[in-house]
Amino acid sequence: MNPLKRFVLSGLIWLLPATGLAQDLAALLAGLADADPKPAIEALLKSDDAKSKAALTALAEGRLFKRLADGAVVSAEKDGPMYVVTNAASGEIEDMAKEEELEPIGLDDDAKALLAHLGTAPADRKEAPLDFAGAVNALNAESFSEKAKAIERLTQLGDGRAVPVLQALADGRLFTRRGDGALVIGDRAGNDLRLTAATTLERGDVVKPGAIEPVVINNNLRNVVREAVGRLGLVSPDAAARRNAADALIGAATPEAVTLLREAAAKEKDRAARAAMMLAIAASDLNGADKALRLAALDVLSASTDLRVRSLLQARLAAETDPEIKVALDKAFAGVQRKLMVIGVAENLFQGVSLGSVLLLAAIGLAITFGVMGVINMAHGEMIMLGAYTTFVVQELFRAWMPPSWFDYYLLYAIPAGFAAAGLAGIALERSVIRFLYGRPLETLLATWGISLVLQQLVRTLFGAPNKEVANPAWMTGGFELTGGFLVVYNRLYIVVFCFIVLAAIAVILRHTTFGLNMRAVTQNRDMASAMGIRAGRVDMLTFGLGSGVAGMAGVALSQIGNVSPNLGQIYIVDSFMVVVFGGVGNLFGTLIGAMTLGVANKLLEPFAGAVLGKIAVLVAIILFIQKRPRGLFALKGRAVEA
Repeated sequence: MNPLKRFVLSGLIWLLPATGLAQDLAALLAGLADADPKPAIEALLKSDDAKSKAALTALAEGRLFKRLADGAVVSAEKDGPMYVVTNAASGEIEDMAKEEELEPIGLDDDAKALLAHLGTAPADRKEAPLDFAGAVNALNAESFSEKAKAIERLTQLGDGRAVPVLQALADGRLFTRRGDGALVIGDRAGNDLRLTAATTLERGDVVKPGAIEPVVINNNLRNVVREAVGRLGLVSPDAAARRNAADALIGAATPEAVTLLREAAAKEKDRAARAAMMLAIAASDLNGADKALRLAALDVLSASTDLRVRSLLQARLAAETDPEIKVALDKAFAGVQRKLMVIGVAENLFQGVSLGSVLLLAAIGLAITFGVMGVINMAHGEMIMLGAYTTFVVQELFRAWMPPSWFDYYLLYAIPAGFAAAGLAGIALERSVIRFLYGRPLETLLATWGISLVLQQLVRTLFGAPNKEVANPAWMTGGFELTGGFLVVYNRLYIVVFCFIVLAAIAVILRHTTFGLNMRAVTQNRDMASAMGIRAGRVDMLTFGLGSGVAGMAGVALSQIGNVSPNLGQIYIVDSFMVVVFGGVGNLFGTLIGAMTLGVANKLLEPFAGAVLGKIAVLVAIILFIQKRPRGLFALKGRAVEA
């Protein structure tokens, strides 16, 4: 070390006791890479700064490096073939690096002795026993190796409360609170996070994402956590927890975990939990040396529909050399593939029903205004858009004025609000424009198209052109897996149920209410209905308002599966007309069949033709169908047709 640098470091050593803080941590860290690192070590040891201590710990453990690209001193830990790099001066994880991009900072005997003498070098010592809270807090260690030790110690406690904490760590939901450094679990609550204390599992407040900082782990630690969750869950009194624990160990069980699995399976009474345990054991036996065990494992694995099992069988099939095992592997793999193909078709059918439900919601209102009234309303898509923006407004009002615990219920208020907003807009449109254009379809089309442009621009002026995000309530977030990767998401499932409720309500209104009777009378013979005392103009107004209000509720539903934008309605207007024309103009049952047929057909064609070509194929098929049946699947009969 040159004399000037030694003088500077000595000055820093002298200043540290007075200030208690290194004036230039980067300069001190750079001194660790010099030929004589002892002055830098002494200076860092005088500091109470956590980053200084972390750097010395990494140095003692051989994890401190000089990055060749810029000469920065970094701590690095191996993660597969790469290293996770943390800037020693800032304490922030920066990037991944290759081994050749880093130069290890070594220590001579004098430096090692200095570290050992001052108590920094690692020593063989027994760590003090930790309670549950202490073990959880240890998860926030500086290095990945220390975090791995903390995970092991937490697992050894055998406390079932560790399962949600470790699961949160693996899922990226474990955080430190910036205010006090406490470890918390964060779960989505709209755009915010609801906190749970990791040490006590007590529910806390809802905070903004900026109030917390994630606890970072690497891929190696995720595997460690996964096994730890499995080991802890196997002894849980809850059968579902034991089943989930066994499922987590499929393809990732160590010999020790397999031993625990065998012991747990021998005592397991729950059929589903025992099946999961046997599957995890079979996945481990597949790579064993005992041929009989491997063949028995293939019998178990061949009945599975787990995607991980398919990957295990495929990998083993490529590496297998025993002819008998290879034949059994090939048979098991083919069986799993067939089951997954059936599941794939079922998944596409569900997605098709989900898409059909969206189309049905968008088309029900149009079936009333176009099918019943004969009005070609090109502004129908904008009624959907108004319902979506009403949902956004209700969401923001709940955030601003309601307690955080009420946020999950905002959607229940948005549904009637969306119906009212779009319905009133529809009534205003009918009274001001549409009623003067009955019987003139071309003029109606042009007028409503112009109004749609006005409504789009009005929304851009009020809310801006960028998309607006509408958050799912907690009860619509997530989903559940049926089997073999077949994931049913809650928001889509609720929309399917909601669309059938709306359809049933419309059918009841049309068939079993005075308003519905009057509407059908005016539709079939306006003059006769007027002669019977029915106010035809009032019926027209309310019918158009009903159709527009239903479109508004469709917008509420659509806001839960995508962003809200001024162009939202344009996405569905063409599909809505196709559904109504294909199903039969004015027929609600035909609208239902048409929407579900188009939705399922689109999703079944997508895997083979792609989304765009699949949609084109459906459109061509509808054009050809209309050539043969111009009135659609279910054409109206009687005086309704003559009218």
